[in-house]
Amino acid sequence: MAKCRRCDDGPRGRKVARVESRGVRFRLWITARAMGPLGSGAGGVETRRMIGGPVDLEGGFNRMRPCRHGLMVYNRNDQYVGRSLDLYGEYAEHEVAVFRSILRPGDVAVEVGANIGAQTLPLARMVGPSGSVVAFEPQEMLFNLLSANLALNGIANVRTRRMAVGSEAGAIRVPTLDPGRSNNFGALGLGGWEHGEPVPLVTLDSLDLPSCRLLKADVEGMEAEVLRGAAGLIARHRPVLYVENDRRDRSPTLIGLIRSMGYRVWWHTARLFHPGNFAGNPVDIFEGIGAVNLLALPSGSDIHIPDPEITDDHAWWR
Repeated sequence: MAKCRRCDDGPRGRKVARVESRGVRFRLWITARAMGPLGSGAGGVETRRMIGGPVDLEGGFNRMRPCRHGLMVYNRNDQYVGRSLDLYGEYAEHEVAVFRSILRPGDVAVEVGANIGAQTLPLARMVGPSGSVVAFEPQEMLFNLLSANLALNGIANVRTRRMAVGSEAGAIRVPTLDPGRSNNFGALGLGGWEHGEPVPLVTLDSLDLPSCRLLKADVEGMEAEVLRGAAGLIARHRPVLYVENDRRDRSPTLIGLIRSMGYRVWWHTARLFHPGNFAGNPVDIFEGIGAVNLLALPSGSDIHIPDPEITDDHAWWR
């Protein structure tokens, strides 16, 4: 089990916390600016690997390591999010770059399908202490890691909800996956399960948010249901929409729905591997695999997208 030893004075008056586990040690240099709820918002907690690699935590499947956006705990058996953090110290950084071009301090972002917070952390830092993020994750195991990662990094402007999001309120069963077995834990589709723990099903309209700059959804083919339940929010606040769309049979419905809401739509394909990754690892173990998403802007937006706009609901990304 990782043990946090006493804090000593580090270079230039910084506090140094040493975390040791099974002979592996990290030093976290925490700047004075980062001692508040969110630090500077731009940098937050500076993490620098001192010796060795990721730290194995007691229990056999969770690990911890410094990553691009802070200290992260993740399941080493996760085939994509966990593996990417383990080898590269980051996840889906091409998507994060899109969010960085959209969000400003004081903005409100909604993340449906937050997983363990690999993108929640940078979203929170982008909007800063004056902004907020509402993050939904229905799987208990992922939600617990999401909460842990927010706490480890002193993130105080994220409202977490262990709920599913859809077109109407109710309840839905969420199966419990074995954390000790290799799996793509974020690929669990909801709906139609007879066994599992009941979890509240809510609509985004029920949040009654005062503003919303970005609505991000990655919910394994249920993106259209999320947007239908957010019709009022979308009509009032006209947020930028960033939704996964990797299922060809459902794509025409999703594209048509977004365009009917008065939005212009573009494809955004984002490789999981980034050559400038935090760990400096040059090997693409995902062999070019990435996510297929839609980026949608309300008509009249001044954001410029150089790629061709989607004008046919039946268009496909390749």
